Amino acid sequence: MHRHAERKNRMAGKKEQTILTFQRTEVKYRMSRAQYQGFMEHTKMLRVPDEAYPHSLILNIYYDTEHDELVTRSLDKPVYKEKLRVRSYGIPGKRSPVFVELKKKYDGIVYKRRSEMSLREAENFLQRGIRPALDSQINRELEYFRAFYRPHPAMVLCYDRDSYQGAFDPDFRMTIDRNIRYREQDLRLEDGDGGSPLRTETPYLMELKVGDALPIEMARILSELRIFPASFSKYGEAYRISHSRADVSVQAACR
Repeated sequence: MHRHAERKNRMAGKKEQTILTFQRTEVKYRMSRAQYQGFMEHTKMLRVPDEAYPHSLILNIYYDTEHDELVTRSLDKPVYKEKLRVRSYGIPGKRSPVFVELKKKYDGIVYKRRSEMSLREAENFLQRGIRPALDSQINRELEYFRAFYRPHPAMVLCYDRDSYQGAFDPDFRMTIDRNIRYREQDLRLEDGDGGSPLRTETPYLMELKVGDALPIEMARILSELRIFPASFSKYGEAYRISHSRADVSVQAACR
C-alpha cells in the first residue's frame, strides 16, 4: 500500500513534500552473473516490471559522524542499526526532489522513514540546520537524529536498479542492483554518478521485499539455484574496501 502511494506521488510530480513510512522484511541475496541469468530465466512468469520505474539510476549520499560511527557499528552486525541518506532518482539539480531517509533495522525488520524535499532544502537541513518549511513528525525525527549525531556527507553510492512486482501478488517487490560504484570525494549528488566500481564476484544484489513470507515458488527457485540470503550493506562494503586500501597504503609508507 505504501509503495503504491509512493508511485502515485512520483508519477504525479507533486511539488508538495511527501512523507512516507515503510515497515517490511527485506531479504538480500548476492548473485554471480550465472546465478543472475538462471534466476531471471526461471522467474520470468512470476514477476512483471514495476509499473512506474522499471529501470532507475539511483544516487545516494550517506551521512555519518566524524568518526564513522554509523557504518562501523553496522559492520559489527548488531541487532539494531540505523543510517541516514539522501536519495535521488537520476542526477538532480538544486531544485530537484530528493528523499531524506532515516532507515532503521531491528531484528531483521526494516523501518524506513522518508521525507521528500528539494536537494537545496535537504542540504540546508542536514548540513546547516535550517529546518524545511514543512513541520512534520518525520522531519522532527530527522532533526533529532541530526542534532544527536551531527552527521556530515561521507560517501556517494550510485547504481542501476531494475524493479519488479509479483505477477500474482502485487505486494511482493523485487529489486536488482548492478554497476554499484562509490566515491568519497565530490560529495554532492549533482556531481553525477561516477565513482569507483564495487568489485565483487557477486555483482548483482537482489532485495526481496515481503510483508510476511516469500512466495513458495520463488523460494524453490532460489534453493535450486543455490542463491541464499546474505547480509550485505553497499555502504558498509564500500567503506570496508576503501579503508582497507587506506590501511595498506599507510603500512607501505611506514616501511
